[in-house]
Amino acid sequence: MSTPRSTLSLQPLARFALAVLLALPVAGILAQTPLVHAAEPATAIPAPVVDATVPGDGLGTAVVAGGCFWGVQAVFAHVKGVTLALSGYAGGTTVNPRYTEVTTGTTGHAESVRLTFDPKAISYGKILQIYFSVAHNPTQLNYQGPDVGTQYRSAIFTTSAEQQRIAEAYIAQLDNAKVFKTPIVTEVSALQAFYPAEDYHQDYAFLHPTSSYIVWNDLPKVEHLKRMFKDIYRDTPVLVKAKNAS
Repeated sequence: MSTPRSTLSLQPLARFALAVLLALPVAGILAQTPLVHAAEPATAIPAPVVDATVPGDGLGTAVVAGGCFWGVQAVFAHVKGVTLALSGYAGGTTVNPRYTEVTTGTTGHAESVRLTFDPKAISYGKILQIYFSVAHNPTQLNYQGPDVGTQYRSAIFTTSAEQQRIAEAYIAQLDNAKVFKTPIVTEVSALQAFYPAEDYHQDYAFLHPTSSYIVWNDLPKVEHLKRMFKDIYRDTPVLVKAKNAS
């Protein structure tokens, strides 16, 4: 059946009006739901009052977790002084866990990133400042943006008593200063084991820069780093695959 020309001319406007009306209640729901806002805003925070003592020779190791490891790795790969950012799993009981196991939330592991860094170029405290301000939101309990579950929890896995002292003191400092609207929920515990993630997870944000997840969740974090930490930001990231090939 043919449609009158006058009816055709009104259809686009009617469709637009209907779309707007339907979107209004949805927009209201989204505005009230924190889980949909994956690209968390960065928060400017003071440097830690308590930091590492005079660095010795050799490289240091730091392990942090804050949501999907793709974004955390992407951030720290752009930080001067970090020689490697490796995605993996920490904090659980299962030996050599696989991604399919960790995502169930039953292994106790968190998606984590192990950082190898030069203490003479960047301190452990500075790493934590980036971690709390840019890499993730430390006030979200067992989720980051759209990723929900204990495997996405905020956690610091320390490799020494000094790291434990610095991390706990920094959390207390930020909470006392009320830098964030709600208290920090980041867990701090000694690292028991770190298991590297599968190869396809390494450098994921750099290998898939047009992925909608990366564009919405992770690229803004790198931009926040570039804007807020200009002195230690580097354009060319250190990549796992490049390290393995060398």
